[in-house]
Amino acid sequence: MAAILTGRPIAILTGAGISTDSGIPDYRGEGSRVVNPMTISHFLGDPTARKRYWAGSHLGWRRFTEVRPNAGHRAVAALELAGVANGVVTQNVDGLHLRAGSRRVVDIHGSSDRVRCLRCGQIFARDGIAQRMADANPWLNAPESVELNPDGDVAIEAYGDMIVPECTVCGGDLKPEVVFFGEFVPTEKFAEASALVRGAEALVIAGSSLTVNSGIRLLDQAAKRRIPIVIVNRGTTKGDARATLKIDAGTSEVLGALAERLTS
Repeated sequence: MAAILTGRPIAILTGAGISTDSGIPDYRGEGSRVVNPMTISHFLGDPTARKRYWAGSHLGWRRFTEVRPNAGHRAVAALELAGVANGVVTQNVDGLHLRAGSRRVVDIHGSSDRVRCLRCGQIFARDGIAQRMADANPWLNAPESVELNPDGDVAIEAYGDMIVPECTVCGGDLKPEVVFFGEFVPTEKFAEASALVRGAEALVIAGSSLTVNSGIRLLDQAAKRRIPIVIVNRGTTKGDARATLKIDAGTSEVLGALAERLTS
């Protein structure tokens, strides 16, 4: 792997698999449990669904803030700091790359620490919305152990009395600034990700099954330029046939070893 990448500025694309060692499960990895993520049409069209989502998301957010970057995140940051990588495109919404020290992070599916008003577009910090939600719903007590989903949501049954805060600017509905299933990646975000891949001479894909279209599109760009593509993932991915090298292993150990070789 190091021999393929040595002397080449690399771009890195990460998926849910890089965060499993931090305690956040993968939707599609081997052994992952079946979940039904909220779709954008359901969220927009059903007020009850919004209550259920926000109740679970609030509990999940509390857990999300407790997780810590792992060796894989730190390796990605070290590669950028050493000038080996030009940045990281992540499909994750957990913010762990930034917390690990990465500076150029394109969160192509958004970030759970921001909330947007669907009417006026005002952006709010998630901490403030979480406090308003806790104040309005004192019954919403997080249990000591909840099952956390990759998007920061948890399963919850009792949500009928949930009071969801409105936008303080216009009174509109709020939504975490993450891309729901069935929703398009913002054009400007994909342009940032595409520019990062164009500026590299190799692409490393870590912890992504490449099931989501955004990842495949970036793989397509790299393949058309005939630059080396290295995929690190437990289990098969949709890009394996086009990879220069596929490593079926965990991201923490592989990226850690790569960073040690390329930054020494």
